[in-house]
Amino acid sequence: MKRRTLLAAGAAATLAAPALKAQAKTEITVLYSIPDLFKTLHEQIAAEFMKQNPQYKVTFLAPQPGYEEVAQATLRAAVTNTLPDVIYHGLNRQRIFFDRKLAQPLNPLIAADKDFAGYGHAPGLLDIGRFGGQQLGIGFSLSTPIIYFNADLVSKAGGDPAAFPATWDGIFATARKIKALGGATQGFHFDWDITGNWMWQALVFSNGGTMLTADEKKVAFDGPAGKTGLDTLNRMVSEGTMRDVAQSVALQDFTSGTLGIWGHSTSRLGGVTKQVADKFKLRTASFPTQPDGRLPLGGNVAMLFTKDPARQKAAWEYIKFATGPIGGTMMVQATGYFPSALAAADDPKLLKAYYEANPNHLVAIRQLPKSTGWYAFPGDNGIKITDVIKDHLQSVVAQRAKPEAALPQMAKDVQALLPSQS
Repeated sequence: MKRRTLLAAGAAATLAAPALKAQAKTEITVLYSIPDLFKTLHEQIAAEFMKQNPQYKVTFLAPQPGYEEVAQATLRAAVTNTLPDVIYHGLNRQRIFFDRKLAQPLNPLIAADKDFAGYGHAPGLLDIGRFGGQQLGIGFSLSTPIIYFNADLVSKAGGDPAAFPATWDGIFATARKIKALGGATQGFHFDWDITGNWMWQALVFSNGGTMLTADEKKVAFDGPAGKTGLDTLNRMVSEGTMRDVAQSVALQDFTSGTLGIWGHSTSRLGGVTKQVADKFKLRTASFPTQPDGRLPLGGNVAMLFTKDPARQKAAWEYIKFATGPIGGTMMVQATGYFPSALAAADDPKLLKAYYEANPNHLVAIRQLPKSTGWYAFPGDNGIKITDVIKDHLQSVVAQRAKPEAALPQMAKDVQALLPSQS
């Protein structure tokens, strides 16, 4: 009797094995950065994705502080053959993984996916993830630099929030009037040290300049546009009341209501709006640009690194979800970024009502016609160049160096780090 029972149990286990195998989940490992902005959001998107796709499991690795750190972590993982399946990289760091042939092209997956064309990605925003004819990244969260201002302080200082200045001269003049209100009130701050020299590029590009010449052999930011940009940074301190303080200090001052005008990315808009609540009337304005000026798109893209076909399929489903209309809607409502799947902004079921109720978010989208790429310097020294530029910008903000001395030295130091042209 016992023998028959054991045989029956063995047969049942044999029959059940295929069913158990079919239920096994495909795990996707994911790495991202800037956890104070993205941790909760990524976890919420992954939870919704797994709810709709129970055959997949998303596992997040310990997030990195910023885009430079996540790029370095990726390069280290490539050496040890421990690359995650999906990594969210800053727009200006994709080039490294194209040059080193580490990121896997998404073109075959897109071509085989009959649904992707209906996800509403703006063609121009898909272009930011395209290199050498290959789609390597899909935009997750995108931004432009904007101006935040405390409409109550602007009014107290005699300004008109409905006609906020469109030039740096006007902004600095308003900042001085706000500072003159006295007490703990501060007039202006510009987060010049945002990752990847993003705000420095904004100052150069907004004046019609470029980082390098078209052939990428020589520094070009030391021309008229760069001179104007660095002079503007210097004037922020000398005329605009800006202090040499950390981003965290400026953020705290602005959200507490003691800082009148703040130059930053749209990325913080969602969080800032919640922190400000009803303390004061929060408004946003366009970043000052010349007629031929451009503004660098910021943010990050989802990139595929696994070469395993099964994991690629699972990772693609996750990337498609996270960067698509549903993930994009969740992202916009949690941050100040806008999605690559921009069609969601006009969808009554997704973001249309949200944007109508939150017009501050529309400033960044209205700046899209002026947008250009977040420049990535060529060669192995790309990240080092970022650090060199930051050091020179700091010397100007700290008033240790004059723009006319700092700019040529910065250009010389960057030129020395560019790939050899011999």
